[in-house]
Amino acid sequence: MANAIREVVATAKTLVDFVNTSEARRLRILDINGSSLSATLSVLPLYTRADYPSVDMQSMPYEDDQFDLVLHSDTLEHVPFPIEALRECGRVLSDDGCLCYTVPTIVGRLTRDREGLPPSYHGDSNQGGYDFMVHTEFGADAWTFPIRAGFTSVNINTVSYPDATAITARKKLFIR
Repeated sequence: MANAIREVVATAKTLVDFVNTSEARRLRILDINGSSLSATLSVLPLYTRADYPSVDMQSMPYEDDQFDLVLHSDTLEHVPFPIEALRECGRVLSDDGCLCYTVPTIVGRLTRDREGLPPSYHGDSNQGGYDFMVHTEFGADAWTFPIRAGFTSVNINTVSYPDATAITARKKLFIR
């Protein structure tokens, strides 16, 4: 995801070096659920951390056009209605904002909803945590979800296919 963010902000610097720039200090970031990058980004003055499910991705408590960059990593599969969550990400993004995220992807088939199937969890299901239940298993068509949510441009950034990929979706000309 770091490479996806670097592409979005058009820098050749590492993320660690980028956060020390004046451009980075002006960047309004919403980080949903955090990732290995959160510690690096959290030093920025306009960084906001929100944890799902405490903050519902399908109905976020933020104003329209509030962020330049929305991030989430391996969270969307836990949201009951992923397209609605992506629409919400678009709503809180500025007009030229960008969404960067990762989802676990099964590349040999299309996405499927797990409704009616036995529960599947990430983490320890014995903890009683509904938040780790998987609602959607993303497949080779995972890239279509932001388009279906109203974004007009999607990129897939790959470090090591199929394990390390990040999706970026631009809001420009976002359709509500």
